[in-house]
Amino acid sequence: MSFDSVLMATLAAILLTLAAHVIARVLARKISWLPMVITALVLVIVFLFISRWNYNDYYSVAKPVFDHLLGYVTVLLAVPLAAMSFKGLPVKSLTIIVIIASVVGALLPMSLAYLFSLSHDTLLAFATRSVTTPIGLSVADLIKAPLAMANLIIIVSGLIGGMLARFLFRGIDDDRAKGLALGLAAHAFGTVEAWQISHTAGRYAAFGLAVNGLLTAVWVPIFISALGI
Repeated sequence: MSFDSVLMATLAAILLTLAAHVIARVLARKISWLPMVITALVLVIVFLFISRWNYNDYYSVAKPVFDHLLGYVTVLLAVPLAAMSFKGLPVKSLTIIVIIASVVGALLPMSLAYLFSLSHDTLLAFATRSVTTPIGLSVADLIKAPLAMANLIIIVSGLIGGMLARFLFRGIDDDRAKGLALGLAAHAFGTVEAWQISHTAGRYAAFGLAVNGLLTAVWVPIFISALGI
């Protein structure tokens, strides 16, 4: 494929993905229970089907661009964190919550993988379940877990968390609790959904995602190495 063809395909993939995102965002504002990430994924599939564009061709040109941007987006989460107000916030309780979420988020899926006699590589991949993709893949590389499996687990868990959040949060009025829970349990996908709830929920989701990712990236490789798994 010539350079011009690759360039045109890449631009088309970016425009298609952005169009799906914008439409999903508009629909999420009008239909509050509709998960924006899930809607965007469905729209991409529909657009590919209508245009008869092979998914593998789309993926091959879109993946390098969005993989590159994903790292920058993760770093930019520091912007909403800087705008957070910690006045009156129970820092000790919040610290305990994040530590518990980090430990449970890794050990629980690993324990279930062991209980169901899954392979050693799959067990290691589940250690990355609770963190966002750039951090999770870095952790997977350190503990010698299969990157493709880790990536799949991270994405699926985030999708499930983002999809179920609106239903699980019925009766909960505190946007800080909603955001923190989404950031801890569904990482990047949950943070996207949290921003649809409110700016407060979005900032606390970003906080949960960032701090949980930092903690997990530190203790999981040490824990795996100490156990000799």
